[in-house]
Amino acid sequence: MSSDSVVTHVVAALAVVVAASHALGALARRLGQPPVVGQLFAGIALGPSLLGLVPGGVYETLFPSGIQPILTALAQVALVFFLFAVGYELDLGLLRGQRSVTSVSVSGFVVPMLLGAGIVLLLPGPFAAANGDRPPDPTFVLYMAIALSITAVPVLASIIKDQGLAGTRPGTVAMASAGVIDALSWPVLAVVLVGGAHGSAREWGVKAALLVLYVLVMLFAVRPLTARWIGRPGTPVSRQVPVAVTVALASAWATNALGLHVIFGALLAGVIMPRRPDGSPDGRLLRPLQDTGGLLLPVFFAVSGMAVVLDGLHRSDLLLLAVIIAAAVVGKVASGALAARAGRLPWRESLLIGVLLNTRGLTELIVLNVGLQAGVIGPRLYALLVVMALVTTAAAGPLIRLLRHPSDALPAPREGHRAGGSTPEIWSGPEAVQDPAPEHVPDQGPLPSPGGEPAPRA
Repeated sequence: MSSDSVVTHVVAALAVVVAASHALGALARRLGQPPVVGQLFAGIALGPSLLGLVPGGVYETLFPSGIQPILTALAQVALVFFLFAVGYELDLGLLRGQRSVTSVSVSGFVVPMLLGAGIVLLLPGPFAAANGDRPPDPTFVLYMAIALSITAVPVLASIIKDQGLAGTRPGTVAMASAGVIDALSWPVLAVVLVGGAHGSAREWGVKAALLVLYVLVMLFAVRPLTARWIGRPGTPVSRQVPVAVTVALASAWATNALGLHVIFGALLAGVIMPRRPDGSPDGRLLRPLQDTGGLLLPVFFAVSGMAVVLDGLHRSDLLLLAVIIAAAVVGKVASGALAARAGRLPWRESLLIGVLLNTRGLTELIVLNVGLQAGVIGPRLYALLVVMALVTTAAAGPLIRLLRHPSDALPAPREGHRAGGSTPEIWSGPEAVQDPAPEHVPDQGPLPSPGGEPAPRA
């Protein structure tokens, strides 16, 4: 395939992917679902499972094998920008003095992990059959534990906003807990990838030492240098954004070269990026990366969906899928609800928190793609886990509406209201509360400007 032919096919494929992703994402929102549900369905529909069934070789013509590496590379760049934003907005200060959030976070992380590992140990045969006849090893068991413990912060933020839960006690507790669960999940996933890497003990030790050195360099060299450059008086945003992009991409390259995934480097780059004096992220710096990532994220959904080969599933996989979904739902809903109830929240609000934590969406897709690329899971099990992520995310909206009975509906947020102001029994003060509005969800509208007024739409 000539270079001109590659460019032609890539441009055409991007046009179809962006249009289909936007259309089905908008349809999902009209149906009361997060856009990620429709966007992932668009990816599956454009893959071999559906578009591949159309006669005439439409799928092969639109997505020839020669452009697959390019689409994958674009998807990885989208993840770099997205995870940079996640790391930049990460605020573990929410845990200070917040016992209810701490208990919900720990319970919502540990219990699903135990259930994920438990079902693998109880059903090694079905998991081995669905994973290319490979018997489960410790790396696989830990990976399945992480896969069931994920809560998607950006999708959860979208649901909280759409369901009118911003500023309410369940929405605030769930959002803060999901952020902590996110922060706990990424290091454990990194351990899974490092522990599952092939090679001698000496090679593994060298990689681990280089990884520690990389983290130290990022914390004690890159961070102060970046702060000095960005913090110079009068430095325009046009000079700050290229620095942030360079740090994010270089950090992603470093972790990928060390045998991890680009997402870990991007996440750490966001964590070490200098913030405002009050600790909040600078919207002027964050918005361009979010907008760029938002334009490219449909490519990630398409690549993720194309890897789902539904016709490769066996009838016996349906029973395993039911077990996985049951463990995922029980692990999140029960653990979150019981932990919230132990914090003296009413049962209805406690169950609502558990349902919110059961949202997986985009973050789960990232974890599944990492596992597939690393060879920890095979195509059949990947398809089952994608279906699990779709089911648990799609179930959030109907369950929330069921729990929010009209006679005791939760109040909608007031203009300018901070999430912690009305929940003294959980929050020690408003300064420890993060607004649950989704700053790193690409389709949730413009971010607020540093002055507090919304930026105009393009």
